Amino acid sequence: MGETLIATSGYSYEDWRDVLYPAELPADGFLQYYALFFPFVELNFSYYAMPKPATMASMIARTPSTFRFSLKAHKSLTHEIGSGWREDARTLARAAGVLAEAGRLVAVLVQLPYRFHHTPDNRKYLAAVLAELSPLPVVVEFRNDEWGGERVYDELDRRGVGVAMVDRPDLPGLPAAAERVTGGIAYLRFHGRNADAWWNGDASSRYDYLYSREELEAIVPRLRRMAKEGALYVAFNNHAHGNAVKNAQELRELLGPR
Repeated sequence: MGETLIATSGYSYEDWRDVLYPAELPADGFLQYYALFFPFVELNFSYYAMPKPATMASMIARTPSTFRFSLKAHKSLTHEIGSGWREDARTLARAAGVLAEAGRLVAVLVQLPYRFHHTPDNRKYLAAVLAELSPLPVVVEFRNDEWGGERVYDELDRRGVGVAMVDRPDLPGLPAAAERVTGGIAYLRFHGRNADAWWNGDASSRYDYLYSREELEAIVPRLRRMAKEGALYVAFNNHAHGNAVKNAQELRELLGPR
């Protein structure tokens, strides 16, 4: 059984003051403070702004040597794909490489939108992106259940690429609850179960959800099985009001005895 690391998606949220961060803590001190409580973090800013090697080096310098990062792929590779995607992939890889060389990279997280359907063109594109990001560790998250077949999982495994399992609302078209592990990376992201806002909400309301203890307890056996297949990384994306912090800490307690 590999290691199990539990953390959050993103860390720089003002509404986490008095939940995780002291009210008087300057925002530029958030990462250092966060690293006192969590072993890794998913970096979200890299989706909106292409990350730079110098930024990655700065984050390495501000965190303990054991602290690690997942780096979300820039939107030009997933949601707003243009003719320059190949160079964008190489730019992203250079920044992620700084983390990898320092032994700090969990994975590059390629989060694909619901509209990224399982078509021949999209399969070809995804294969090309994964080739550009190789040999970095990569985890792919599908938001459409068309990608849930064993043939897809087997191909990712053959390429040494992880697949992100998700906890999400029970809605048609979304990936089914599963515990598949590929590429030796067990990865699960908690998005909350806010069905009413999933399609119509914004980035805050969609993930505005606090898991109950009973809901987390029900998922523990699934996580234990995934951990037998590889190092397990769990990220809570229900960031509104510090819910991700609360749930990550609670899940850590539930998994603690073993």
